[in-house]
Amino acid sequence: MLTHLKIKNFALIEELEASFSSGMTCITGETGAGKSILLGGLSLVLGKRADLSSLFNPTQKCVVEASFNICSYALRPLFEDLDLDYEEETVVRREILPQGKSRAFVNDTPVTLAALEELSRYLIDIHSQNDTATLLESDYQFQVLDALAKKSETPFRLSAYTFRIQSGKKELSAAEVGFRKSKSICIFG
Repeated sequence: MLTHLKIKNFALIEELEASFSSGMTCITGETGAGKSILLGGLSLVLGKRADLSSLFNPTQKCVVEASFNICSYALRPLFEDLDLDYEEETVVRREILPQGKSRAFVNDTPVTLAALEELSRYLIDIHSQNDTATLLESDYQFQVLDALAKKSETPFRLSAYTFRIQSGKKELSAAEVGFRKSKSICIFG
């Protein structure tokens, strides 16, 4: 869950800090109020392409930092795979220097953009108007169920049970077709 967002020197934002509580957060405002810029900063910290034209002051670096409470996300194995220190309150930071260089950090450890993008897939999903494709993917639905079940170390994986049920249905269907085609008589008693 996103708990805190800090943006400095990005687009029209000189400096901004926002905290988020559990539950749904809805950001509203008139056209031009900065809602999309806020999402742009969040996307930047999650590994999206950096652009020098997005600096508020082109002589200073841009810093976007997001804090996530990940205690119920079962991400410890991913952190181990990426050789990162696991912390329940994880801080992801992205810096864009005036020279055009970009740096990314997870819990103050430098990371590649590929590692940042891999991790960010599990941290947050940003959906805009008419953008619900991820909601229809079964893997995503299972991740949501796992997070809601609050199984941090050994997630409750419904997908394994679903696979077994689907396999069993296919076997039963095949057996029924074979039974209908056979001319045998079966007596159950």
